[in-house]
Formats: sequence, structure tokens, C-alpha cells
Amino acid sequence: MIDMLVGLVLAGGAWWANGINREQKRIEILLNKTREEYATRTDVRDDMRRVMEALHRVEDKLDKALDKR
Repeated sequence: MIDMLVGLVLAGGAWWANGINREQKRIEILLNKTREEYATRTDVRDDMRRVMEALHRVEDKLDKALDKR
């Protein structure tokens, strides 16, 4: 009877440890994905500056096209 209880406790512990191990692997995958997709503040600023410069060029071209009319 005691052997059965010990076996059940060990089986439950193994099941719990397996769940913890799977969750840890999932978190590691998410962390690696976050590292790949993370953008620093300076990267975002540089990108926004380039977008704004492109928009200003488009605006200037539109102004020139409207002035020709």
C-alpha cells in the first residue's frame, strides 16, 4: 500500500516537473522571439525621421505640381 502511494506521488511529481519544463521552453522561445523583434528607441527615431523626410519630399513634389497649374 505504501509502495503504491509513493509511486503515485512520484508519478505526480514527474507530471508536474514535465509541465514546468514545457512551460520553461515556451518562455525561452517567446524571449528569443522578443529579442529578434525588439526595436530600440534610437532605431524607431531614425525610422520616423526617414519617413518624415520622405513625406516632406512628396509634399514638395505636390506643391510643385500644383504651382505649375
